Amino acid sequence: MAKLYFNYSSMNAGKTTVLLQSAHNYRERGMTPMLFTPKLDDRYGTAWIKSRIGLQARATIFTSEDDLFEAIRAQLEERNIHCVLVDEAQFLSRDQVYQLSEIVDRLNIPVLCFGLRTDFQGELFEGSKHLLAWADELAEIKTICHTGRKATMVVRVDDDGYAIKEGAQVEIGGNERYVSVSRAEFKNVFVGGQRIKFIEPVESDAEDHSSPEDNHK
Repeated sequence: MAKLYFNYSSMNAGKTTVLLQSAHNYRERGMTPMLFTPKLDDRYGTAWIKSRIGLQARATIFTSEDDLFEAIRAQLEERNIHCVLVDEAQFLSRDQVYQLSEIVDRLNIPVLCFGLRTDFQGELFEGSKHLLAWADELAEIKTICHTGRKATMVVRVDDDGYAIKEGAQVEIGGNERYVSVSRAEFKNVFVGGQRIKFIEPVESDAEDHSSPEDNHK
């Protein structure tokens, strides 16, 4: 039986990587997934989904006006669709979440949505709100705050590392604009006015191909 899934997290937890791996798994088994990405997220070009580690795939763009159920039904007239995957699902409208549930319930096609739960003010996005309410299964993709705690929230920061408390809910940006933090750190930064601690990534040691046994020879 098909289900509606919502995989949520804070930023930089690997949501897109999991989505692209899921699409690859379907293709590897001779099945056809259909990928959706919002038009407003054009960081990597139009109609592309790309992860931070370099995986990418073509996708169908959608706006808040598009009917996703009709889009899938039109595709079914030309080919089989075995799974629907939605990137940045927090940007879905209430009606579009309902349409995705119709894809599951009427067309018996599983729908996997990936997105943020809350915005930079700690408020639910419209799409996330209704996915949390209507999805058959919820799964948290975990990442960590610089404090070592689990990161569950996101803050939008200025160039000096202080939280921006006002502004549009949607502002496309990456690590330079948003930081994933724990709830406790969100309170410190957003409510308490503390400066966020920027962390320099640790370089990977992937270039060292020697095995542990080699190091003991």
